[in-house]
Amino acid sequence: SDTMQRHTITLEHPTDWEGFRTAARALVQADVPPQAVDWRCQADAANDLFAPEPHSQALPSPAPHAPALRVPPDFVRLCEQLILHRDPARFTLMYRLLWRMAQGGEAAQAARHDPLDADRLQAHHMARDVARDKHKMHAFVRFRPVAQPDGQTLHMAWFEPDHFITEANAGFFVRRFTQMHWAILTPDACIRWDGKALHTGPGAQRSDAPPPDAGEA
Repeated sequence: SDTMQRHTITLEHPTDWEGFRTAARALVQADVPPQAVDWRCQADAANDLFAPEPHSQALPSPAPHAPALRVPPDFVRLCEQLILHRDPARFTLMYRLLWRMAQGGEAAQAARHDPLDADRLQAHHMARDVARDKHKMHAFVRFRPVAQPDGQTLHMAWFEPDHFITEANAGFFVRRFTQMHWAILTPDACIRWDGKALHTGPGAQRSDAPPPDAGEA
């Protein structure tokens, strides 16, 4: 109905899992249906001239008889993958599944277990896209040695992921190349390992990375 109060939730960044989880829990417990929630990220908000001010975003209070929200661990793991997908509708899908689970009854059963449920199918399809992209990054990142002013060699790579996987994938490279100083530059984020700690920063451009034939140049 037109009288339904809308809620705009602005997350800090595209993979803001903590922010999503906090907002989604409050919305479910306030009995706010999925079609009344608009999800977006701060970067989108900055580009949207008609957006409400971010400070108007107080989360609603729980309804008097709010259900205790118990979410299966495998659903949490699924959402941790889904949030890395580049589809702007991922937040809406995650919230709709969570909302349906909280309703109990057949809706909850279908959201949890029905292999032919449309939302579930889409979620698993998107999670597979993210997993494929992670494997692609493992396989295709190529480091080029670059001499640093301090005489150290930094191994640099450029990669263009399909999804927001760069930071989530950092652990693989830390484990694999622990002894090496390296940096992976992507349009979304950059990660750098100095032999002891991982540093993350904003995205880069291809021109910031050494060209494929850089060698010792």
